[in-house]
Amino acid sequence: MQEKHLYEYAVIRVLPKVEREEFLNVGIILFSKRAKYIKAIYKIDEDKLRLFSHDLDMEELHSYLKAFDKICCGAKDGGPIAALDIPERFRWLTAVRSSSIQTSRPHPGFSCDLDKTVEKLFSELVL
Repeated sequence: MQEKHLYEYAVIRVLPKVEREEFLNVGIILFSKRAKYIKAIYKIDEDKLRLFSHDLDMEELHSYLKAFDKICCGAKDGGPIAALDIPERFRWLTAVRSSSIQTSRPHPGFSCDLDKTVEKLFSELVL
């Protein structure tokens, strides 16, 4: 029997107009301390986002979301946050902020296969 890992996940949201507090779920970030696992996946539906705002800079949005990947992977070009340990990276990515890209509060769960879990959550909460 496979070992179950405690994990936490948060939904990545885009708020085209922060002051309206309307958002579209675009991704998932999942983290497990014991498994030393952190992964973010996202998909930008530009047509849906344009329903919220025509002023949104899609290239800028893509670059901001790519920063999630760089931080999760610990990439050298991910800045000083990418050099932190995995739990600190997750906490930084999921910190409360008032920017146009935010995350939900973290939610816990147990999983035997973290890759399948992140894909399942992505399918259920984003697609």
